[in-house]
Amino acid sequence: MNSNDPRPDPLRDVAQSPEATARYLADVQRVLLDIGRNLEALALETRVHCRDTHVEGDRWFDAWMRAQPVERALKDVLKHVEGVTKGLEKSAYKRRAHDEAVANTAKKRKEKELEKNHKNAPPIQAVPRNPPQQGGQAQNSGYGVPASIYDLGNRESA
Repeated sequence: MNSNDPRPDPLRDVAQSPEATARYLADVQRVLLDIGRNLEALALETRVHCRDTHVEGDRWFDAWMRAQPVERALKDVLKHVEGVTKGLEKSAYKRRAHDEAVANTAKKRKEKELEKNHKNAPPIQAVPRNPPQQGGQAQNSGYGVPASIYDLGNRESA
């Protein structure tokens, strides 16, 4: 549709709002469910009529065999109606998820940029936790530190 057209598209406002989309799809789904109930009743009545239609000389299963294609066709239609109603629910959910994803995109991009900058930043010089003490030996960390190879046997264990 041309953007200069004076007649606005009736579903444009519905498409722009996830809540309006959900309401519209729910209305369509209600109509389809009603149609589905009517088709189920039609399928049952058709089944009864077709199976009761006997021709002279029929065996007991001939009427049943003739009814099968009709029953199968109506059953397929009912499956498709059910699939469409499930698809409407799914599309309403996906529409809301799309708006949430769009709303969170800027925040995710900022977080990613901060993470990237943090990863590429030069490392901060590590400050030693226990600076060496003036005028003597370093503090004993609790482990026996051998002074030479001959002291390995006398080492304290943790």
